[in-house]
Amino acid sequence: MFLMDTLIRRCKKGLPKELETVARAEGMEPARLARGIAEGRIVVPKNPGRKHHPCAIGEGCTVKININIGTSGSRCDPALEEKKAKAALANGADALMDLSTGGDLVAIRKKILRFDTTVGTVPVYEAVRRAGNAGDVTADLLFKVIREHCKQGVDFLTLHCGVNRQALDALKADPRLMGVVSRGGSFHCAMMMQREEENPLYAEYDYLLEILKEYDVTVSLGDGMRPGCLQDAEKLAKSVEYNTLGALAKRAQAAGVQRMIEGPGHMPLDQVGYNVKMIKEITDHAPLYLLGPLVTDIAPGYDHVVAAIGGAAACLNGADFLCMVSPSEHLALPDVADIIEGTRVAKIAAHVGDTVRKPEGWRMEREVQMAEARHELDWDEQFRLSLYGDHARKIHERDGETDTCSMCGDLCAVKMVNELFGTGKKKGKGKKRT
Repeated sequence: MFLMDTLIRRCKKGLPKELETVARAEGMEPARLARGIAEGRIVVPKNPGRKHHPCAIGEGCTVKININIGTSGSRCDPALEEKKAKAALANGADALMDLSTGGDLVAIRKKILRFDTTVGTVPVYEAVRRAGNAGDVTADLLFKVIREHCKQGVDFLTLHCGVNRQALDALKADPRLMGVVSRGGSFHCAMMMQREEENPLYAEYDYLLEILKEYDVTVSLGDGMRPGCLQDAEKLAKSVEYNTLGALAKRAQAAGVQRMIEGPGHMPLDQVGYNVKMIKEITDHAPLYLLGPLVTDIAPGYDHVVAAIGGAAACLNGADFLCMVSPSEHLALPDVADIIEGTRVAKIAAHVGDTVRKPEGWRMEREVQMAEARHELDWDEQFRLSLYGDHARKIHERDGETDTCSMCGDLCAVKMVNELFGTGKKKGKGKKRT
């Protein structure tokens, strides 16, 4: 079996040429990016078998966002998933994950892989569909599907290697109200319990790494034991999995395989920072990929906002990659409108993270320029600087032509103070909207 010289190994030898564009996008010296990859603190998921613009995830990089799309057994419309993918990318997504479980999974994945972006998958979903149920998934079938995803051009794979018999024992010893809410985690629990065998991804981890090395594919070590409600946040199973993922992360890095860590699920806001820092320490500061965290369980329909609150707190403490939670989370398969709203809210959370992660922080140029534009009552400049300026413009203009917002009108504090101090309205600015 031919093993390519993986990105990690090439970064240890020198400076891979393809990193120059990625480093430029991050405002980072290429040598620093290469050093971060070599040390396992940054990943650039990029399957050499597919051409697309990659992104860097990890220490010193901007916070990235991933958008989950994909069919289900009860709602399978591949054309809709393409529309959702386009909407996600148009609104700022850095990566897509195809989580399809209904229809022709290979064909659907092929369509998603045509997009010029980083793409991830969860191979166990397809393995279960092929086998008929989780208990009938064999190690041979699972590794076959993993290899097929790599060969097809997928950049990163969520693999629940830490859902082993030790984690299962912890789940039994310290029962949780919601049990296992990770779909992949539940599949592996079923495989272990029904077949009375260890999780093959854990038992044959070295073989898994050989496959990933062959295609230079990044492993995202899945959080199969993440808590599914606040009441389970302090239960034992997730901590057992954390420790296992730490050991597996070290082995992957030593083997030259890029890796990310997933976590930590639902938990109270005051536990987010502690969990993020603990995962980072245990895994040698591997890039951390989060769904949420969701910091309350009683806001269905607004879980995208709940996740953004948790995600911003997580970024403050070192999280690197946020997975969008849509308004339909826990309720239904997302539609295009859900994807747009979820992507935008996740992008805002990521930006908030950047204001505390980047060296210039909240003094970054765009934030300063927005403050100046507001001082000048320069609406065109405000819309240009906004993350979603068209949306802001529509809101501002719905009450007609005005040089202030219609909430304050002629009692605008900014306008009044500018007149008192003789400031504001520089040449060519502060004009009324037409």
